[in-house]
Amino acid sequence: MSDVRVTVQRDSEREERVVTTGTTAADLFQGERSVVAARVAGELKDLAYEVADGDAVEAVEITSEDGLNILRHSTAHVLAQAVQELFPQAKLGIGPPIKDGFYYDFDVETPFHPDDLKRIEKKMQEIQKRGQKFARRVVSDDAAREELADEPYKIELIGLKGSAAEAAEGASAEVGAGELTIYDNLDAKTGELCWKDLCRGPHLPSTRAIPAFKLMRSAAAYWRGSEKNKQLQRIYGTAWPTKDELKAHLEFLVEAEKRDHRKLGAELDLFSIPEDIGSGLAVFHPKGGIIRRTMEDYSRRRHEESGYEFVYTPHATKGKLFEKSGHLDWYADGMYPPMQLDEGTDYYLKPMNCPMHNLIFDARGRSYRELPLRLFEFGTVYRYEKSGVVHGLTRARGFTQDDAHIYCTKEQMADELDSTLTFVLDLLRDYGLNDFYLELSTKDPEKFVGEDDAWEEATETLRKVAEKQGLPLVPDPGGAAFYGPKISVQAKDAIGRTWQMSTIQLDFNLPERFSLEYTAADGSKQRPVMIHRALFGSIERFFAVLLEHYAGAFPAWLAPVQATGIPIGDAHVPYLQEFAAEAKAKGLRIEVDASSDRMQKKIRNAQKSKVPFMIIAGDEDVANGAVSFRYRDGSQKNGIPRDQAIAEIVDAVERRIQV
Repeated sequence: MSDVRVTVQRDSEREERVVTTGTTAADLFQGERSVVAARVAGELKDLAYEVADGDAVEAVEITSEDGLNILRHSTAHVLAQAVQELFPQAKLGIGPPIKDGFYYDFDVETPFHPDDLKRIEKKMQEIQKRGQKFARRVVSDDAAREELADEPYKIELIGLKGSAAEAAEGASAEVGAGELTIYDNLDAKTGELCWKDLCRGPHLPSTRAIPAFKLMRSAAAYWRGSEKNKQLQRIYGTAWPTKDELKAHLEFLVEAEKRDHRKLGAELDLFSIPEDIGSGLAVFHPKGGIIRRTMEDYSRRRHEESGYEFVYTPHATKGKLFEKSGHLDWYADGMYPPMQLDEGTDYYLKPMNCPMHNLIFDARGRSYRELPLRLFEFGTVYRYEKSGVVHGLTRARGFTQDDAHIYCTKEQMADELDSTLTFVLDLLRDYGLNDFYLELSTKDPEKFVGEDDAWEEATETLRKVAEKQGLPLVPDPGGAAFYGPKISVQAKDAIGRTWQMSTIQLDFNLPERFSLEYTAADGSKQRPVMIHRALFGSIERFFAVLLEHYAGAFPAWLAPVQATGIPIGDAHVPYLQEFAAEAKAKGLRIEVDASSDRMQKKIRNAQKSKVPFMIIAGDEDVANGAVSFRYRDGSQKNGIPRDQAIAEIVDAVERRIQV
């Protein structure tokens, strides 16, 4: 044996150690059960990895992002083993970790039934208790093909090894771009092979190191995400470092299901997506229309106060416009097929508003005195989304953007970006979102137009603007649109989910492609800088986010019905109708329940409708010219003079408070 010098790193602490040959990463972190893998020279390694002289070895905790992925990928392997023990004819697809969980795809004759999932989960628990060891083994391509001859999908993945694997859905988790490896599940006592799978790894040391998991559901999924391929059966699961975290996650899912905007949209009669119209194309019902109109009206007023000018553009255009903008080169897959409206001329439904706004800027000569020019539109756009990704209002095929394009000089650029980001954050706060971080998306080296210098300048300008807000700034390498970098505002809702809200993109390229010019103070022709800005992203998606954030219980200013009058008896209906007329004269939205239902049922109906205020009146109220308030939380306030009651509702609306 000889000495091996290594550096052991935990957080910011570094420790130099001298160990003997054959020492593993597990030996370096002996007794530390939270350490599930190691990072060496930037690469993740199993704890069975034997350290080499000069290695810098960093602990990977199970609670870290990498640690969670390793936990979940290992659990996916246990799932696959359980399925093949129960269904020996099942063929293996892929099984990568995903956000909060994992999945594995299988080719089986009959789709999985919920009872099958219970059996599979029980079998997984048996495998977990066996404590099988995950053992990594390097193999040649030919040897892998021979060992996995009965697994046609694995054979296909072997052929994808390399850069092609990165483009295939989940394939990189199986084969990666380097050497090919198989992981054996070995019996803890005898070392005999129990099961094996093609996998890049790394994995937990053993199945016993999986603390808590649960299978969630099964669904159909095309092999490698392509509709041209065979449809497989996908089983989803979740895995967590502790049973308490698993329990908390399952409780979170129950709460998220209660808040699902599709469910609430139907229960509250706000919107629907009729089959006769098509997937991803919603219609808003009267109550949903009130909420949407209120959102738009408030946004419109705030934009007017901030110097924006409103424009309107058509839903379709000649294809040449999108050739000029570059969308047909870079975004064609997201556009609907062309229509032949004129002989020999292709027309497209617009996926973006920016090319048309450029034409408005270019409709006449522009002077530096007009800049910054802020054009704003509630513009409906259409994007071809595959049916598998369409999801209610949050991922639609037709939606309306609150879209703005700002044209300014280079000297105005930083201040305009700063004021735009501040405007965006303030307006989102007005709608009740307060917990933000920012994301900076930078150039995709394979998909961009323009010069590197312009991209660097635009990126650095956005970085400085973002940092001024004092919010966390998270990098998003390669996430920019093809024409420029962007800042994305990420907002957390009431139950901690993160939603991408507003985006601000700095663009030096489209003004160049459209030859946009303004006359500078010295009489020269100059190119404007263009800022793309969508505040809500889309009205529909923002509507859905707020619906889930408030669980349908909108604050009074957004609620479709702000108050419901509930008479104790039929004799009190006219009195409440007079009250409602006074309230409507103040701009309030109020209804009186004059149905034949008993008072308690009327209260339950108002609660189900999530009305902010219930106005109750009986003999004593009528005699005193007063009403009683019942609030959403069940509390009640009696004997309030009518004018004070109306003033309280008006105050809640004007201050946009939740009651």
